[in-house]
Amino acid sequence: MDWEFDGEIIEWRGPAPFLFVDLDPELSADVKSAARGLEYWGQVAVEAVIGDTRFTTALFPKDGRYLLPVKAAVQQAEQIGEGDVVQVAMALRLPR
Repeated sequence: MDWEFDGEIIEWRGPAPFLFVDLDPELSADVKSAARGLEYWGQVAVEAVIGDTRFTTALFPKDGRYLLPVKAAVQQAEQIGEGDVVQVAMALRLPR
């Protein structure tokens, strides 16, 4: 299953500041349904593209929706940061 969406980059503080794209509740529900049986500890493995940068990561569950982590390498390559709105293409990473 593939998705394309626009989202704002937000900061969520843990032990260190991290940047994420917040998936809206409707998209999060769609991902949760498509990923049934693929989750581990509530996370969902995905491959994502922002700009020209393709990367793998795992969606974090938070407050009934998912957050897409935006790696520092992606932030630097695409010159993006907190508050920017980015276009994301995303697909589930299926087990091999």
